[in-house]
Amino acid sequence: MSRVVSLLLGAALLCGHGAFCRRVVSGQKVCFADFKHPCYKMAYFHELSSRVSFQEARLACESEGGVLLSLENEAEQKLIESMLQNLTKPGTGISDGDFWIGLWRNGDGQTSGACPDLYQWSDGSSSQYRNWYTDEPSCGSEKCVVMYHQPTANPGLGGPYLYQWNDDRCNMKHNYICKYEPEINPTAPAEKPYLTNQPGDTHQNVVVTEAGIIPNLIYVVIPTIPLLLLILVAFGTCCFQMLHKSKGRTKTSPNQSTLWISKSTRKESGMEV
Repeated sequence: MSRVVSLLLGAALLCGHGAFCRRVVSGQKVCFADFKHPCYKMAYFHELSSRVSFQEARLACESEGGVLLSLENEAEQKLIESMLQNLTKPGTGISDGDFWIGLWRNGDGQTSGACPDLYQWSDGSSSQYRNWYTDEPSCGSEKCVVMYHQPTANPGLGGPYLYQWNDDRCNMKHNYICKYEPEINPTAPAEKPYLTNQPGDTHQNVVVTEAGIIPNLIYVVIPTIPLLLLILVAFGTCCFQMLHKSKGRTKTSPNQSTLWISKSTRKESGMEV
């Protein structure tokens, strides 16, 4: 139960309206500061020629120490949906393109009623959670599963099945989503770069963390203390110099007369008594 609440909270922090909404970028490894959530990466390729098959996506995730996405429950599904919505929000240039997830069927093509029960997670997860679109899986030669992502489709077509699952031929070319164990390394920097070196992925990969306001203030205030002290010393010196000059002017103020009258009388040579 606590894991479900944690995932829902992660979705709210990630894409809710507020100061802590984080921009999700293609190729970016997304982690959370509470060290409870798994980390994820949305690998989106604008060029169709750069998209990959199911097996290629699986190997790409595993080469980085992750797995092709498995989904434990509806809360995790909603978290992934919120990330995809943030990834493809207006102005990003990212549009339609389904995403491979780690569900697949190992065996000959079947159309019998037992077919849906043959699907399993490539990472060995025992999760029974499914989010199939209506009349899916169709089975037959379609053994690998994608999450529908067609946000520009007409509401009557794309709306009902957005983010639902569909089985597809494993050699088809799609985007993919990786999943990683939580980052349990609190001594590491809060924002640490991760390079994927995947073909066609030109985005910089940076960890996204959900830090609270107090830690953020600490990171901002502490480095500025020397600068504040320098400003304070400079201000004090300036005030001292101004005060010193003001005292000097006071001693010779024009309001104080500098004239004097001699007590002795002087005889003028041209004056008669």
